[in-house]
Amino acid sequence: MPTLTVNGRARTVAAEPDTPLLYVLRDELGLNGAKFGCGLGQCGACTVEVEGRAVLSCLTPIGVLEGRPVTTVEGLGSPEAPGPLQAAFIAENAAQCGYCIAGMVMRAHALLRANPHPSEDEIRAALRLNLCRCGTHMRILAAVRRAAGEPGPAAGGGS
Repeated sequence: MPTLTVNGRARTVAAEPDTPLLYVLRDELGLNGAKFGCGLGQCGACTVEVEGRAVLSCLTPIGVLEGRPVTTVEGLGSPEAPGPLQAAFIAENAAQCGYCIAGMVMRAHALLRANPHPSEDEIRAALRLNLCRCGTHMRILAAVRRAAGEPGPAAGGGS
């Protein structure tokens, strides 16, 4: 049985090595932050971090994760004590329906780990793989800027 390190904790799971990480997170470990969106790696709702890099858990088989730390949105904080990035998303009211938010937070988290002060263009490029059907992109961008301690874009600075 494979052992995964999820949110700093070793977890032995009963799934086959070719099982997508998303299913193990949700069905075996009870971590429901990562969402099933498209199942094809096209929407980003299932984004988690593996070794600090944003990955699509619907496409990542658990067999490639042995010894590689996985972080989910639950590993960043809790409703009672949100992490800094989660707090920024709350402060900016970045969630409407909330379906995409865990994936957006995880992709933003990976960006901010690699680049603590990204430019507006770098934020947009990092988040382009994650879709939000509710149209809260501007609030999501503001939340990432807030977490990075950056001001908003200059007047007339993009759409």
